[in-house]
Amino acid sequence: MTTLLVMAKEPLPGRVKTRLTPPFTPAEAAALAEAALADTLAAVAATPARRRVLVLDGRPGPWLPPGFEVVPQCEGGLDERLAAAFAACTGPTLLIGMDTPQVTPALLPPEDWRGYDAWFGPAVDGGFWALGLAAPDPALLRGIPMSVPETGAAQYTRLVDAGLRVGRLPVLRDVDTAADARLVAAETVDGRFHSVHARLTAAAPAPGERPVHA
Repeated sequence: MTTLLVMAKEPLPGRVKTRLTPPFTPAEAAALAEAALADTLAAVAATPARRRVLVLDGRPGPWLPPGFEVVPQCEGGLDERLAAAFAACTGPTLLIGMDTPQVTPALLPPEDWRGYDAWFGPAVDGGFWALGLAAPDPALLRGIPMSVPETGAAQYTRLVDAGLRVGRLPVLRDVDTAADARLVAAETVDGRFHSVHARLTAAAPAPGERPVHA
């Protein structure tokens, strides 16, 4: 069976989702990050797996469901931290982040890896939301430029150039900006992210609408 890794940061105000501020306050951005992480962990918890591991920058909180191992992220750039997460695993391993609360077990790759050596989930912004390796190799991630529009293309090319048979997962949108949050919330009507986003935006005027003054 597959090991499922979730790469995450403790949802503390001022440390997560800073691009949501403004229009959201740091506390509101952290609440949205916590909701996104909770929905992501719930999806992973509902997916068959050999191990479920939270690779965490920070400390776990009440948002962590049972059944997860928690390991700290290493020092270094994101490519090094992702590489280290894979280095600690053996056998088929899939890593996702905390920025796609719309993920469901049905969106994750099947248990049958016989047709592929890797799985790749591209993101709307040019990055990637999921990366699976049948035989984890940290060298496949080290040196990839992260958090730039070319990240996904560079990572996919690295996999192909290594001679791997790569399966493609659906394109998902990361929650980085307020516009992203609005679009993703519309996809997650049964999730915690949708509920938190709806509560935080209930009193906000629509784009282009003037606020009503008493």
